Amino acid sequence: MMVKHLVISLFFLLIILFHSVCLAQRPNSRNRVSFGQSVGIVNDSTFLDVDQDIAVQLMPFDDLVKMAVSYSPLIKYQNEVTNSLGSARDLSKVQILQNASGFANYSGGNQSLVTTSLLQKGDQLGQIANGYRFGVDFRVSLYDLFGRKHQIKQATANYRASEIQKDIIEQQIRRELITIYQDMITAQQILKLRLTDEQAALAALRIVEAENQKGRATSEAISTATNRYIESKVVTEQVKGEFLKNVHQFESLVGVPIQRMKRF
Repeated sequence: MMVKHLVISLFFLLIILFHSVCLAQRPNSRNRVSFGQSVGIVNDSTFLDVDQDIAVQLMPFDDLVKMAVSYSPLIKYQNEVTNSLGSARDLSKVQILQNASGFANYSGGNQSLVTTSLLQKGDQLGQIANGYRFGVDFRVSLYDLFGRKHQIKQATANYRASEIQKDIIEQQIRRELITIYQDMITAQQILKLRLTDEQAALAALRIVEAENQKGRATSEAISTATNRYIESKVVTEQVKGEFLKNVHQFESLVGVPIQRMKRF
């Protein structure tokens, strides 16, 4: 009989232990931060979990850099500048053709000068030169002769400089992303610690309140526990604000909301 009761007790103990583990593994809503309303998404269910590393929740950093480059207005502007300088380079190669011109016309006559050999008024040359006429006029100045290659070199150098400037902008974007990304990770780690401290202060306050209901807590103990919780809550909100600021700066630099950066 005692063995039977022991088995039943162990069974219920295992159930309670399993239930406690499940509760411990369940995500805490207090440690999740929503960014839906901040970017204009009203019915948003996407959260950043403070307890989970940012690097795990978001896309790989190199993919985020590529996304930031593709959405960067500076890169878009530089692309247009590069296209313009590329067209200027191509134009400089064919600019010498502006000194060439062609013509074509048609003349018809009655050949009266040939048949009668009499002088007549009018277009005497047109009467014997009837038919189509084509021609090309090409003139090259000394500037085109000696300065054209330097003009092409200048246009090519401007085009290459524009491409290099694009690479410089991409490097600047990557450096800024690294800085803000690291600041965001640091703020997240600090927020995790502050949330733990806040929960500990709240638990201490609940214990004091329970003791007060039993008449075993002093007003000084209640005041101390309350002040401790309020101070912890204020610090938590400050750190949370710093974390949110870093996230919004990261969103602005990448060019998309944080929801689009998450892993799927």
